[in-house]
Amino acid sequence: MFKLKSMNTIFFLSLAVFSLGIAKGLPEQGPTLQITHAYSSSSRPSGSWAETLRQMQTDDEARLKYLASLTAGRSDVPVANARQITQSQTYIVKAKIGTPPQTLLMAVDTSTDAAWVPCSGCAGCPTSAAGVFFNPSNSTSLKSLGCDALQCRQVSNPTCQSNVCGFNLTTGGSALAGSLLQDNVTLAVDAISNYTFGCIQRATGSAVPPQGVLGLGRGPLSLLNQAQDLYNRTFSYCLPAITTSSFTGSLRLGPSAQPKNIKFTQLMTNPRRPSVYYVNLTAIFVGDKDAKVPPTALAFDPVTGGGTVIDTGTTYTRLVTPAYLAVRDEYRRRMGNSTVSLGGFDTCYKNVVTKLPTLTFVFNTMNVTLPSENFRVNSSTGGLTCLAMAATTGFNVIGSLQQQNHRVLFDLPNSRLGVSRESCS
Repeated sequence: MFKLKSMNTIFFLSLAVFSLGIAKGLPEQGPTLQITHAYSSSSRPSGSWAETLRQMQTDDEARLKYLASLTAGRSDVPVANARQITQSQTYIVKAKIGTPPQTLLMAVDTSTDAAWVPCSGCAGCPTSAAGVFFNPSNSTSLKSLGCDALQCRQVSNPTCQSNVCGFNLTTGGSALAGSLLQDNVTLAVDAISNYTFGCIQRATGSAVPPQGVLGLGRGPLSLLNQAQDLYNRTFSYCLPAITTSSFTGSLRLGPSAQPKNIKFTQLMTNPRRPSVYYVNLTAIFVGDKDAKVPPTALAFDPVTGGGTVIDTGTTYTRLVTPAYLAVRDEYRRRMGNSTVSLGGFDTCYKNVVTKLPTLTFVFNTMNVTLPSENFRVNSSTGGLTCLAMAATTGFNVIGSLQQQNHRVLFDLPNSRLGVSRESCS
């Protein structure tokens, strides 16, 4: 369903030359932001293809730990992995903050609430990339928030100094510290006044965020709730393939210009992780064969947080071990058991000549059938083809590879998720 070009190599984005614009052919009705990926064909990474895959899987592991930490009432998050968390969010948009506006790069994050950006003078933040830092002193519309502000109680682990609200997120030997600010934010053509966001002023340890984050979660500080009068808590995106050289992905905000012919399934709220988007995945088919995933591996559990999450920041779909083994074993039955391992993937084949089966996610009221391009990666020489999924614990995560080249619509007023085919690579 979501088409991914062969992953011949993975490239890193050069922020200094990064440029975004509204792509031709995108709807003019309603605000639309161009989405690109944080890997670009402009520069070749050091290391082998296998090393790149291992790094991406390491980033995904950090992301999974972050998602697992998003439990109700918890004040600490694993900031030690913040750099990896942000890097694994491969999809970037442009936003303008302040008066006069400063253009910043922000990662699209469906599992984070508050927006935040590294601010100028940030100790420990990177200094070589353009489009990263916000300079508060250059904005005439900036406001700081007092410690008695409602938003100060909504941010994780708030701090107070000289009646200025701040936050200090720590874990292990690393920490992010900053202040909570309000300023004008412009997304595409829409100006949002008094938008609350975090200004990172200090990063210690290994947590060095390379750009900001645009939070699209369910929480009170998310874009959807701060701008609910403007966007009616509705948005959609089409993610381009990670290797595409064209920047045609898009983020559409609000109900205007959303697709009409689209299938929906229920969006679920898990009280264990209230900001994250859960869906009711009930079965997985490999080709026309039910993989016979144990129902307990897919079951929604409000106590443990079990179930299935859809997330833009995780690259490869992760299934809890019983579910992954069921899918992998059925895949091997179709493809043969002469497998090799590479880059953290345990089901790879040499010189594949047979047609790969499809993969179908079965939800209540909706089926999503993926062609092989959306769950495989190929080696740089084309000699190896790997099943691009892996096992995890706790809960399942549908990653961005499976979402590419499709319009994914979040309709929160009606508690539903829509999916329709759309090529954006």
